Amino acid sequence: MAGAERRRCVAGDSLGQATVELVAGLPALLLAAMLALQLLAGGYALTLADGAAEAGAIAVASGNRAEDAARAALPGWAEDRAAVEVQGGLVTVRVRPPSPLAFLSDRIDLSSSAWARPR
Repeated sequence: MAGAERRRCVAGDSLGQATVELVAGLPALLLAAMLALQLLAGGYALTLADGAAEAGAIAVASGNRAEDAARAALPGWAEDRAAVEVQGGLVTVRVRPPSPLAFLSDRIDLSSSAWARPR
């Protein structure tokens, strides 16, 4: 009988240890997931900035307004989070990607530039 009781205690101890490890590991797992989400959002925002800068440069080459073309190339959510700068034939688009962490939202700024000979 004493052996059976000992086995139950050992099994109960390991179950409690697994619960403690799970609870201790959840914040690390959540942080890793938010970091991965932030990297994906940053990559997507950079791709959008690339496309918008290229659209602006094409507009410069064709004699149209680069800022209008660059803004038209951005999706709706990025319009308020983007800045377009045109200097001659150089079009620079800066986009702030969305962030699951509020304190990072205004601190990350991704930019892309494209150049075309003005018409």
